[in-house]
Amino acid sequence: MKKLVEEFPQHLREALQIGHKASFKKSDKKFQNVVISGLGGSGIGGKIVSQIVADDCKIPILCTNDYVLPEFVDKNTLVIISSYSGDTEETVTTMHEAMNRGAEIACVTSGGKIGKMAVEKGLNTIIIPGGNPPRSMLGYSLTQLFYVLHYYELIGRAFESQINSAIALLEAERENIISEAKVIAEKIASRIPILYSEAGYEGLAIRWRQQINENSKMLCWHHVFPEMNHNELVGWTGGDNRFAVIILRNADDHKRSQLRMDICKKLMSEKCDTVLEVWSKGNSKLERTLYLNHLGDHLSIVLAEMGNEDATAIPAIIFLKNELSKV
Repeated sequence: MKKLVEEFPQHLREALQIGHKASFKKSDKKFQNVVISGLGGSGIGGKIVSQIVADDCKIPILCTNDYVLPEFVDKNTLVIISSYSGDTEETVTTMHEAMNRGAEIACVTSGGKIGKMAVEKGLNTIIIPGGNPPRSMLGYSLTQLFYVLHYYELIGRAFESQINSAIALLEAERENIISEAKVIAEKIASRIPILYSEAGYEGLAIRWRQQINENSKMLCWHHVFPEMNHNELVGWTGGDNRFAVIILRNADDHKRSQLRMDICKKLMSEKCDTVLEVWSKGNSKLERTLYLNHLGDHLSIVLAEMGNEDATAIPAIIFLKNELSKV
């Protein structure tokens, strides 16, 4: 897993090549909405991409991490099926449902049942390299979601230059990212991490949580500004040093949300002696997201090493899948 995390910039570079070569059949449908269906490491890309393109895409994008599709899905919906393995139970179910409703379907997968169905039905599909844990292949799956939206003429091509800029940034900042990950890990290793971000970067906070859960084998949670100011902030009445706060910050966070972060940091510091701010780098929302994503991935690996955990192993999930297969 450590090697896969280190190769993230190269994954992005290869993903651009794959997406650029993809061939899509044109659709004459007038889409009214988009639904991205995926779970875990295959699903988080949908949340991140939907937030990044929010100012570019003219129709709403909803992400579902479930067995069911929203009732509004019909022939005027673009359903993007994102499953790295191609065998994700919940996503296979939503793919069948999307077919039944006559939706336009495009797939991002490495194969499996979804890849087979896509071939049989002649669906627009982008195949990405298989054989690795889905969470380690975000660079591939996330990039292809941009391409799918672009090929359906819902967004432009600005993402390509932004990803290239992000690659250059990540490679230039490699040592600084690793160093910062180690510093953060030392401060939170024995605590329960609580992650906060501005609402427009919630996908990023979710990704940090997922990586800490799976790679580091640690419980943590996340919330967003300003919503947390209307509920969870009161919960800090019972805060203490069991917790460690990490606030993910970006230059383009809303000015009022930044003010809220500054005030809340003081309130949290009265209850907890570990309140950290982690600032992104980059000239676009996409660059900043990929920068902090890479830092969070490295942090999860360092935490795993400190806890003598195998970052790749997911015994609890394997047990669950085995039990489900019996029913």
